[in-house]
Amino acid sequence: MQHRTEPPEGLRVAVISAHTSPLARPGGNKTGGLNVYVRELALQLVARGCRVDIFSRAASPGTPQVTELAPGLRVIHLRAGPARHLAPESVYKHLGAFERALIDFVNADPSDGGRYDLIHSHYWLSGLVGERLKLAWGVPHLTMFHTLGEIKNRASLSEHETELRIRCEQQVIAGVERVVCATEQERALIRQLYGADAAKVTVIPLGVDLDRFRPADKESARAALGLKDERIVLFVGRLEPLKGVDILIDAAAMLESDVDCSVLIVGGDESASAQVARLQEQARRRGIEHRVAFAGAVDHELLPLYYNAADVCVVPSHYESFGLVAIEAMASGVPVVASRVGGLAGTVKDGETGYLVPWLCPEPFAERIDLLLENDSLRRNLGEAAREAVSRYRWENVAEAVLQLYNDLVGRPQLLPTGTTS
Repeated sequence: MQHRTEPPEGLRVAVISAHTSPLARPGGNKTGGLNVYVRELALQLVARGCRVDIFSRAASPGTPQVTELAPGLRVIHLRAGPARHLAPESVYKHLGAFERALIDFVNADPSDGGRYDLIHSHYWLSGLVGERLKLAWGVPHLTMFHTLGEIKNRASLSEHETELRIRCEQQVIAGVERVVCATEQERALIRQLYGADAAKVTVIPLGVDLDRFRPADKESARAALGLKDERIVLFVGRLEPLKGVDILIDAAAMLESDVDCSVLIVGGDESASAQVARLQEQARRRGIEHRVAFAGAVDHELLPLYYNAADVCVVPSHYESFGLVAIEAMASGVPVVASRVGGLAGTVKDGETGYLVPWLCPEPFAERIDLLLENDSLRRNLGEAAREAVSRYRWENVAEAVLQLYNDLVGRPQLLPTGTTS
């Protein structure tokens, strides 16, 4: 029987996700694995007796202030700046208003007198807020960055994260009680590039719902999505240069397989229209526009249909701190062709659950995709091995590890509130 960690009685957690809401649809601008992680982890925590409030900035005027996702779990949207999507650097300008709105809400909240036992923040913007709140409340603060500016800058020449972001990340890492990262490689990079104290960096992988993401009938999935009977090469994720969709389109143009196939790209909301137009033009220039379809952002609950409709899932990213899409595809029994970068190098086993491509250029991607499209037994064998390999990433295991970390933190002497001296 698996040991189950019990939270301290009444453990209450303030989760900060300032720049994006866990209710936002993944695949949009700045929505993806982080949103899924925040929501799914919170659901697991309340199932274990915690009470969780997730604070996020309201990005549309019609967003209700409080949404109860489950007993003990609330998502609280706060007015801070214009009620529309903002780039991270613009959100930064409104963090003061966000913090004041959060404190005002907590002070007026009748549910528990505004008491929290610890703060769990996500992304650098939320980390800044968490650092200020921990001083006001005298509670521990742990953070998860999901991506880091310095690492992204070194991974891709096409994007450049600001000095502001990197400086703020350094500030948060220096002050926070614990940093959670998804892989040992990310832990090493945080220590190397940011000078993080090894004792405060804990590795806990991301999770996957193995009941939601599991092998299912391919023909039924395709029928539900209105797809043709042909091989399907799938991409899932945000449409931004770092994700390498242009590599996939060029690779698709080089395929030599005699099997009919199409590329299905899932991700990108209305804010990504310029990226979609650029990629469509690339496909037109390569003569494969009729074989590349853009599905847009889809609800997370519908993603299993897309994975199960696919024959191969391609993750050609310049960098991934973990690679949640690869894990979801593998859980669905679909082999993955991925860049050998970041967390992907640890989650995909080359030649066993898929293939890792060490060069960010289309030719080797095309070779591996061709191999899989033409070999039914190879796809099946890799897919079955992939499903078996991801069992260690089930959400229950992730939640137990996070809850144990919470227990460790709240067991320490409490911080002194602002204005007091020792």
